[in-house]
Amino acid sequence: MSLPGVITQQPITERNPLIGKGSWRSGLCDLADNIPVCVLGALCPQILSCHLAHSYGENCCLPLVPGGMIALRTHMRLSYNIEGTICDDAVMLMFCGPCEICRMTRELRTRNG
Repeated sequence: MSLPGVITQQPITERNPLIGKGSWRSGLCDLADNIPVCVLGALCPQILSCHLAHSYGENCCLPLVPGGMIALRTHMRLSYNIEGTICDDAVMLMFCGPCEICRMTRELRTRNG
């Protein structure tokens, strides 16, 4: 006998709905696609990352917080339905930080005009 209002079955949901199927529209080393952005990324990636966060609609100080750029890349990847994991986001920013910030900026400009 079941009581009214008692849930007896779990809802069925899609498996891994946050994992995307797409990819980045530019490669990590497509530096010639936007030379001024890449020069700024090479000389002062902090300024470019603050500009990127602001342009994406986040607080411009987000990149200054530990893990802030990982969170921004993860959110961008999920918003644009790009394949990957949080671990990928962390590794890319740790080992290829300035190039990855340039790619994220190019992606934002490509998708938003």
